[in-house]
Amino acid sequence: MTVSRGKLHYGWIVLGAVVLIMITASGLRAVFGVFIKPMEAEFGWDRASLSGAAALSLLLVGAVGPMVGWLADRWGPRRVMILALAVLGIGTMLSSRVTSLWHIYVTAGVLMAVGAGGMGMATAATIAARWFESRRGLVLGLLGGGMSAGQLVVIPLAVWLTVNHGWRNSYLWLGASLFLTAIPLALWLVKDDPAQKGLVAYGAGRGHAGGAGAAPSERHVGVAEAMQYPAFWLLAATFFVCGYTSNGLVLTHLVPHAAEHGFTEMHAAQALGIMGAMNILGTVLSGWICDRFGRKGPLAFYYGVRGLSLLFLLSVWNVPSLHIFAAVFGLNYISTVPPTTTLTANIFGRYSVGTLSGWIFFSHQAGAALGAAVGGWIFSATGGYTWAFVSAALLAFLASGLALAIKEEPVARAPSARAAPSGVALPAR
Repeated sequence: MTVSRGKLHYGWIVLGAVVLIMITASGLRAVFGVFIKPMEAEFGWDRASLSGAAALSLLLVGAVGPMVGWLADRWGPRRVMILALAVLGIGTMLSSRVTSLWHIYVTAGVLMAVGAGGMGMATAATIAARWFESRRGLVLGLLGGGMSAGQLVVIPLAVWLTVNHGWRNSYLWLGASLFLTAIPLALWLVKDDPAQKGLVAYGAGRGHAGGAGAAPSERHVGVAEAMQYPAFWLLAATFFVCGYTSNGLVLTHLVPHAAEHGFTEMHAAQALGIMGAMNILGTVLSGWICDRFGRKGPLAFYYGVRGLSLLFLLSVWNVPSLHIFAAVFGLNYISTVPPTTTLTANIFGRYSVGTLSGWIFFSHQAGAALGAAVGGWIFSATGGYTWAFVSAALLAFLASGLALAIKEEPVARAPSARAAPSGVALPAR
């Protein structure tokens, strides 16, 4: 194998393709909130019932994470991505044909969730770990930015299609776009491993070429072993809060919450678009910060700012203030991904990232499912979302403290090296 010099490393091409694919896939995962009120108007379904479909979807996106991570580690991420995109596209197109409540649970709640889960951070983390030894924080930030950009691009598009052509055509055309763009791109450019291009990972050997400290980090740490370390539980707990406060509560309920306070659906969609734009900036910046200044402190800071922004949402009074909330919240919406995933790699090793990120992401989506359901329950019981957003703010403050308790000490060492921790080097960041 060779190290490419003097030209663009193919890993960056793979990264670019995956980012573009995730824009489409993650955007589709996020559109359900756009269709809540049109489906209520057509079918008379109540908010709690539709929130249940959103909760099921969010839970399944995470539930498939461990299996997706395991398959990505063993099959390679390319095949996982293609299969996931096909399932997501089918589920999206079938959502345009629903006539009963259980139909939306099967299409948007199950099929779209399984497909979106296959394009989640477990797959992205596997790409980052295989193709990049250095700049891994930045790479994860760019992948997270792709997820954010999906929200920026697809949600306003879904609103426009729904307003002008109806929610059924919106679902149909969005699903068709996967088959026309994302799947061909994956088949053309994405490769499982640098060896398939006669390369080594970007940055391989820099700073530790031939070093004895590199080998111990190659050992795979399974979930049963990882569960013996407090760091795993702290990473899972903080990411649970991330899911509750972001995908679960805000992404599912911001559009109907805004509508209940006199904002138009387009105002809410614009706010989500601003949030998506700031997501990109915040996530990429977070990756850069992780590479240079560490992970625990920034992670705690992100959760603290998130809690404050959720409290600010309770006093939003006009469109500019709604946009201010969207900008501040957007900066730390997915900025938690680079420090969480990089901590996982540094503590448990790069060949454990797919599997363990799958389980940690499952915790994220369990929180998201609970947040989506709690938002619907509280609205049905009280006629508003105030207590839902207060609960999210309190959990964010708790997560800030839990992040500081994480010990970034590598455990993915060879059995013979366990007695000599001082000789173990951190995996490349």
